[in-house]
Amino acid sequence: MKRRQFITLLGTAAAWPLAARAQQGERMRRVGFLHPYTENDPEVLSRVVAFRQGLEALGWTETRNIQIEHRYSGGDLGQIQAYATELVRSAPDLIVGSGTPIIAALQRATDAIPIVFNVVNDPVGQGFVATLSHPGGNITGFTFIDFPLIGKWLEMLKEIAPDVRRMTLMFNPDSAPFYPVFLREFGAAPASLAVELSASPVRNEAEIEAAITAFARESPGALIPAPDAFINTRRHLIMALAEKHRLPAIYSFRQFVTEGALMSYGPDAADIVRRSASYVDRILKARGRPPCRCRRRSSTIWCLISRQQTRSDSLCRRRCSPAPTR
Repeated sequence: MKRRQFITLLGTAAAWPLAARAQQGERMRRVGFLHPYTENDPEVLSRVVAFRQGLEALGWTETRNIQIEHRYSGGDLGQIQAYATELVRSAPDLIVGSGTPIIAALQRATDAIPIVFNVVNDPVGQGFVATLSHPGGNITGFTFIDFPLIGKWLEMLKEIAPDVRRMTLMFNPDSAPFYPVFLREFGAAPASLAVELSASPVRNEAEIEAAITAFARESPGALIPAPDAFINTRRHLIMALAEKHRLPAIYSFRQFVTEGALMSYGPDAADIVRRSASYVDRILKARGRPPCRCRRRSSTIWCLISRQQTRSDSLCRRRCSPAPTR
């Protein structure tokens, strides 16, 4: 069945009363948004608000001319694939997704429906787009980490813990297949930092606990959890173990600091999601034409968020600036 016929049937059956909701003949547009977090996670709540604000600034208002269908996977790979299939079968005008596993699942599910990604690392290396300037196909969007800037994490850890001689990158190989690029950038770190770098692949909570416990047994070390939804959805466990073993750590998402970690440094994820609304706007106004002419852009805002202890409480210090240069 053709997509237009499918939408017409849905309207006839009152499943999507588009005509009733549109104003002055304006067609209601349907957008699916697949998230890597649970519905009540503070990280995803901030992104949902940012996305809505980005759309409203461009003239798209829910219940008036756009309908957004959110799906929350909780980072479960099986659930991600199931929701991706479900969204594609519902034939929306466009689908938005955050993170590598979600875009990979959507890519397997459709090569026709436009897909806008946000908070994705190395989209070229993972085969989501042909090049950064000319994505091609039906996928485009906004990246997260600019790999050459990873060395900044190492420098910051050395600043807060000068005695550290070892650092390890913790990641899930299944949800973060871009980790070789991270390790390559770590290997390019200045010799003046005098640190030994290692990898800690983990796939579940038990492996996280075992990896951190084993790493903490040796000489002073520091932890760098990868910027990935698998890590973020398990942030409470990781932060508790880092505190238990007195391991300095730096994170990519501000939510870690909001919930008790010492420091995070990375792009403003909510800002990236907000800006991805501009691609949604362009695609919808182009009547669904694949976004092959859109250029990929990473966030222009990087935030250093630190926690400063006072006698009465702890204060989150947030300093945002344009993306640093190497």
